Amino acid sequence: MTDVSSGVLNHPMVRTLLVFSAFRAVYGMGILVVTYALATSDNSPWWLSIMFLGTSMVFSRWLFRRLKQRWPGLFGRQGDGGNESEHQTTP
Repeated sequence: MTDVSSGVLNHPMVRTLLVFSAFRAVYGMGILVVTYALATSDNSPWWLSIMFLGTSMVFSRWLFRRLKQRWPGLFGRQGDGGNESEHQTTP
């Protein structure tokens, strides 16, 4: 049973899913805290929290792609310099 589970964890898609889930959990918590602070603040307009959420959505995609380029071994693949679209698992 240990061989099967270690084989599954070594698959690039599974590793990417696990790292992406951890990334979204940490990043998402920070986004929720900042959005709550913006939404409940009397000094900021209501639309500022919506703009912040839209900007953070684009920024998180860019940041995750940079993480994949910086640490390819973390995602179960080596930095072979190949086509990025072959290795992309998140849109």
